[in-house]
Amino acid sequence: MTETSKSKYFNITLLRHGESVGNAESRWQGQADFPLTDTGRSQARALAERWKRERVKFDFVISSPLSRARETAEIVASQLGLKVEFEPLLMERDNGEFSGLTAHEVRQNFQHPDFTNPYDPVGTDGEGDWELFLRAGQALHELLKREPARYLIVSHGGLLNQLMHAVVGIIPQAHNSGTRFRFENTSFAQVNYNPNHHRWMIDKLNDHAHWQDAE
Repeated sequence: MTETSKSKYFNITLLRHGESVGNAESRWQGQADFPLTDTGRSQARALAERWKRERVKFDFVISSPLSRARETAEIVASQLGLKVEFEPLLMERDNGEFSGLTAHEVRQNFQHPDFTNPYDPVGTDGEGDWELFLRAGQALHELLKREPARYLIVSHGGLLNQLMHAVVGIIPQAHNSGTRFRFENTSFAQVNYNPNHHRWMIDKLNDHAHWQDAE
């Protein structure tokens, strides 16, 4: 019997990708495929070195297939001697017509209503908050169908924010209000789940102590 099959708990680390070209240029990235910057790669290497020093162990690494998440996952996994699986459910929000545009371009070229509800699309035809929440919940559900083990999930700020909402049971609110879970570049949250008692424990949020070690 393997070590992972003996575990009764899911230990889940939720990691946002390193700084991307889209981040550096203040773009609405969505599912547009921007690579990491040199800073983003340094952040990922610093995190990998930190986890090696701390002897952090994972059994599985599962990543969004978008370049900025994939490269982050591969940098970390290579340092820890692990392979990366890819899951399209972990991709960032589909931002519709906003995808790839700068914040200035979005402000200048689109109308912005005084009020929005969670079911309204983003970027004319992209995923609204409710749709993204449902996809994040589906990603979480698919993960919990697997064996209890130590999982590293590499994804994006918007998706991870809604995944945390699914964990704590908070549905999206109108007009982008309510609780937000901060995920800065290569910051991570750590949660544990006991499926026999349906009990979640949140151990860490927005941890990025390794930034000081990034080159």
